[in-house]
Amino acid sequence: MMPAPPIKRSLHPPDIGEADYEKRLSSDIRWAMDEASEFLEGKGAVHQTLRRIARRLNELGIPYAVVGGLSLFAHGYQRFTKDVDLLVTREGLTRIHKELEGLGYKPVFRGSKNLQDTESRVNVEFLVAGQFPGDGKEKPVAFPDPDLAAVEIDGIRYLNLRALVELKLASGMTNSGRLRDVTDVMELVRILNLPRDFSEQLAPFVQQKYVEVWESVRGVPKRYMQIWRNKFLTIKAKTVEDMIATLRGAAETLEAMRADGVTLGPDGGTADDYACLITSDPEVAKKYDMHEESEFWGEDEDQDERPGEEQQPPEK
Repeated sequence: MMPAPPIKRSLHPPDIGEADYEKRLSSDIRWAMDEASEFLEGKGAVHQTLRRIARRLNELGIPYAVVGGLSLFAHGYQRFTKDVDLLVTREGLTRIHKELEGLGYKPVFRGSKNLQDTESRVNVEFLVAGQFPGDGKEKPVAFPDPDLAAVEIDGIRYLNLRALVELKLASGMTNSGRLRDVTDVMELVRILNLPRDFSEQLAPFVQQKYVEVWESVRGVPKRYMQIWRNKFLTIKAKTVEDMIATLRGAAETLEAMRADGVTLGPDGGTADDYACLITSDPEVAKKYDMHEESEFWGEDEDQDERPGEEQQPPEK
């Protein structure tokens, strides 16, 4: 009879608990609010944990890139996050556990690939290069090698903006529980004023989704209007000379507006004796006292009966 194989014993003690930092966030609202305020100032337990782990990995020469909420923070979108997310290689993850366990870090639970900073009680969670975002299934977008997709900011290596957007979109597209990742991209588009053609830098798998996100943020640009009525051009004229001067001034104003990109509305300048001048540039609108389209009466209103709309062309 063959002897039973020896029992493999875990190197980790059985009493490793859950993240104290997360528990306190949930149970102590006043403290959580103070901690969130500290976080948004670049301080607090999460930022301290990031700086400590980044310093250790830099010293060990282990490639990494900060991802998740802290990467968003570094790129300009400041929202709170309760942990530190790092992208590493599989070899790097093995070294991290070998070099750091018991030296200021412990597994979050027995067998966990993630660590907890024993000083701050903040979790450090790892994503592995080559794995897939969102639903975890194979797709054209995978977690990249951190050495190839990182940018250094203040001595810490963060996932670059292109890769961050790409992974966030792929995650939200394939996992309904990760829709916040798409919202994160919306905020990046809004805050960083990312252009529509930023999509061309992304993997084809997410390009259309980026365009959809961009259009949902930017949408149809606001239109600003000014309505000219033909009768106003000569209503105050007492002589032919007055008419000439008024019409010449109006023409000069129109030339200036045209040079600033103002166009004539689709109805032209003859419908109901009105001319609708339009721009989508808020600075031009301010210059010529133009107003948002939504502030005007609707097309189904009788224009001659609208109160307070006797707007004359601006004087030169």
